[in-house]
Amino acid sequence: MSLNPFLLVSPASRGLSLSLTRQFLRTTDLPVYATHRSDSESSMKAHILEPLRDVDPNRLNLLHLDLTSEGSISSAADTLAKTLHPESYIHTAFLTGGVLHPEKQPSDLDLDKIISTFQINVISHLLLIKHFSRFLPPAQKPSLATPAKWVHVSARVGSISDNARGGWYSYRASKAALNQVVKTFDLQLQMKKSQAICVGVHPGTVRTDLSKNFWKSVPTSQLFEPEDAAQKLINVVGKLGIEDRGKIWDWAGKQIPW
Repeated sequence: MSLNPFLLVSPASRGLSLSLTRQFLRTTDLPVYATHRSDSESSMKAHILEPLRDVDPNRLNLLHLDLTSEGSISSAADTLAKTLHPESYIHTAFLTGGVLHPEKQPSDLDLDKIISTFQINVISHLLLIKHFSRFLPPAQKPSLATPAKWVHVSARVGSISDNARGGWYSYRASKAALNQVVKTFDLQLQMKKSQAICVGVHPGTVRTDLSKNFWKSVPTSQLFEPEDAAQKLINVVGKLGIEDRGKIWDWAGKQIPW
């Protein structure tokens, strides 16, 4: 039986997610499916491919997807199902959606921003599991050399036991919730005997819009360019095996405590 693995990055239009998409195109020969919410698919594809050389543009496939709409997420998954070859399955999926509204004290809490934080950092990840996990390899496929990887981008501040400074109420709480999602979904994969594992990853502080207000407080050696962070995460995830499932890993391959 001929198997057809592919890669998924959602969303994939800027920052770390854009770099992950480009890194996959640059270093693998697998088809890459990337989600975006722009109005122009052709412009987005050109943007992703712009710095790449000797990459077959046909390997990049775009799916229109809005993380705040279950209908959009469901529609994107249905579109993917129609375009895939028989026996296709996710080799690696990075679910990257994240937003940060800094809160140093309770008076900084804002209902709309709290809702936005949980919508993107947790709910969208749950809905991506609901609609896209069907593309993971089931138990009955021929045995894979390595398990498929379903990866959520989390954060070290989601660790409850490692919280010594407080602050960032909504962001910490949403990432702690996401870590629970990782563990719970991985248990589901085990129960179904899927040839896939679910993990979370912490990319460190990346020079993106999400973290730009904190660049000055981070040592230069711990502030990563998106391209560097993407390469580190892909390398870490690529080395994970069955024994590493259901856990949260940082950019250096070290497990983050719950």
